[in-house]
Amino acid sequence: MLIAALIIIVVLLVLASVFSISDNLIQIEAQKQGIDTSKKNLSIYPKLSELFAKPTPPYVDKSRFHRLTKGRDILLSGMPGTTIVDAEVSRFGVKPTDFRGIAPIPKVEVEEGSEVLAGDALFFDKSNPNIKYVSPVSGELVEIRRGAKRSISHLVILADREQQYKKFDVPSLHSSREEISSFLQASGVWPMILQRPFDVIADPENSPENIFISCFDTAPLAIGSQFILNERSEDFQMAIDVLNKLTDGKVYLGLDGREGNQPHDVLLKAKGVEKHWFAGQHPAGNVGVQIHHIAPIRGNATVWTLKIEDLLVIGKLFRVGIFDTTRIIGITGGQIIEPILVRTKAGASVSDLLKGRLNDDVESRIILGNVLSGETSGEDDFLGVKYNMITAIKEGDYYELFGWLLPIKPRPSFSGTFPNFLFKNHRFEVDTNTHGELRAFVMTGQYEKVLPMDIYPQHLMKAIMIGDIERMEALGINELSEEDVALAEFSCTSKMPLQSILRDGLEMMREQA
Repeated sequence: MLIAALIIIVVLLVLASVFSISDNLIQIEAQKQGIDTSKKNLSIYPKLSELFAKPTPPYVDKSRFHRLTKGRDILLSGMPGTTIVDAEVSRFGVKPTDFRGIAPIPKVEVEEGSEVLAGDALFFDKSNPNIKYVSPVSGELVEIRRGAKRSISHLVILADREQQYKKFDVPSLHSSREEISSFLQASGVWPMILQRPFDVIADPENSPENIFISCFDTAPLAIGSQFILNERSEDFQMAIDVLNKLTDGKVYLGLDGREGNQPHDVLLKAKGVEKHWFAGQHPAGNVGVQIHHIAPIRGNATVWTLKIEDLLVIGKLFRVGIFDTTRIIGITGGQIIEPILVRTKAGASVSDLLKGRLNDDVESRIILGNVLSGETSGEDDFLGVKYNMITAIKEGDYYELFGWLLPIKPRPSFSGTFPNFLFKNHRFEVDTNTHGELRAFVMTGQYEKVLPMDIYPQHLMKAIMIGDIERMEALGINELSEEDVALAEFSCTSKMPLQSILRDGLEMMREQA
């Protein structure tokens, strides 16, 4: 029996050695072939995540399904309901600062007091006069606001009660890429197409390797795409057909693969696209994260991205011949008396949208966009093309003595000091207090826990701060935009402004390009 046991042990050890060597050889060959083993398991041994993974929804293509394990959902109070009302907005504004990559003083083509139609050109960038920036509404241009050094900050339009649209002569989809590109530039929709690296307005002279559209948003209080896409199937498919004329690569849709979040039928039935499903916590809905897991940016390649709202503008332009920026806006946050969804157009006045909806008992911070990556706004501002929500939360202008030692008030902290894991569905009432001052930038490993991308964000930030261009590029800066590191900034113990640091790095890289 002893001899038999020894023989069995030897056989098992030999088999284990053979399997181990075979597994290593498979991994080496996969690397030679350029196969990313972090996305596709080629090992002989199954991963624990595969053995105990949650079942995928029935509508998901398992071969194009990405389950992300990093990230964090931040549940806040002030989520809007499902009812949509028409907003009463009298003023609209176009902000040149919304369009990253153009000069601060563009060439204005209209004067104060001029009457404009929706789709009429307002200004253009002197470095590329073919790309027009147009009016979202018809009415009278009542004000041209200027900022520092005479830069133009706003063009304000008093809207007509009955909207009138400029009628465009739309080219056929059988036209050449150059003809369609020229039309998109002249009609005002080209600035909605963004280019990565750098997340700036796409260069019409370049053909993108691929085009990506994220069809869901995981940011705090974000509205669902089902509200945006209702009764817009023709516009969506038309825009997809247009995008396929602009690239020799593929058009990718990033769809919501989380349980209980079935995408809209318009997305499931879309043609001419390659669909990928993503399940996980925020930032799973960020297009940058999706690009990283579908077809990462390599070398000198460029890709383009669009938001669903902008896609619908392009579709209606080609289908009807008008520039119509009608969209659904979320009025959200703990300081909104009754969070709601409203229908309006791009550039709507913030004061008109918030009229009668803001809690005036305490001072509020008004944010265009979400609390992680949005921008602070005054009520006399305008919701530009970048955002589809306004968030209002309490201003955190107070000092909290020993706040981290005395966790009296619940907050969406990542710290184990707060037992948030016991209240997974609790929606937090938050303010803007950072609960600490700027500290030493130490290595903590926090960023890697919330960023589902195969990069080293803390090393990258330090490379940016010392201006090391080669190291920045090697560490993956070309794949990132501010929204991708917003959650890492929120979790940062050192209170570092990661989004601002990243933008400085991207501008350095763009100057070198």
